[in-house]
Amino acid sequence: MSVVKKRGLGRGLNALLGDSPTPELLSQATQVAVSSIRPNSYQPRTCFAEEELSALTASIRSDGVLMPILLRPSGDGYELIAGERRWRASQAAGLLEIPAVIRDVSDLQALELAIIENEQRDDLSAIESAVAYHRLIHEFGCTQQQVAEKIGVSRVQVSNIIRLLQLPDTIKTMIELRKLTMGQARPLVGLPKAVAESLALQCVEQGMSARQMEQAAKQAAKPAIVKPDKSPDSDLLALQDELSQKLGLTVALTRKGSGAGELKIGYTQASELDGILQKLRG
Repeated sequence: MSVVKKRGLGRGLNALLGDSPTPELLSQATQVAVSSIRPNSYQPRTCFAEEELSALTASIRSDGVLMPILLRPSGDGYELIAGERRWRASQAAGLLEIPAVIRDVSDLQALELAIIENEQRDDLSAIESAVAYHRLIHEFGCTQQQVAEKIGVSRVQVSNIIRLLQLPDTIKTMIELRKLTMGQARPLVGLPKAVAESLALQCVEQGMSARQMEQAAKQAAKPAIVKPDKSPDSDLLALQDELSQKLGLTVALTRKGSGAGELKIGYTQASELDGILQKLRG
């Protein structure tokens, strides 16, 4: 997911999310004890690939931390706002200090910065983005339009991503593990759990496209057509035989699904019809 714009971060904060440090940014950085930093309580990312951390750890052992992390004061230490991978890798590399820029940002800005940093690098799964957007709306009172403007995506995309939270946990896990994309999973929202899970597995096994999933979901959402059972039961056949014997004519009984039915009496000449009428009239 690409970010096309950044808003609401305040002057100078955008530079802290880039990949290359500017001279101005480096002049603001200070060395902070790695042990005095705690993770970001608003970090939307829940999975950190071990191979990525290993590669970054090796790079830090070789060249150090080139881009300062972003912190805010918290108690007698600091809370991480952006740069958690660099902080984790620095711990793994055995560093005692790490370059950091310290800013006194609000909880709302802490969440915005964490989301934008991860989405700039395409680090968040659609479910992680959905949870983060949901927090902006329900914890900080943002509208979907305000979330879209803060993160730099369309309002429709915000709405579509949040709707993924309605999916069964099994499918949300598949999205988090990158087995399903947002486009593949979105058509499953609103389907019965068993149907949605079956289609999700089918998508993974067969490599279905988002368009194919849309078509499959539409087909699955159609109401099943129940055809009436046209085979007569034994009671109906017995009654049909009994009437045929009493009338001495061909009798056909049919029963419909609603409980209604039809009685047909066949005759070959007018005298047979007269006989039926006489019996009906008593």
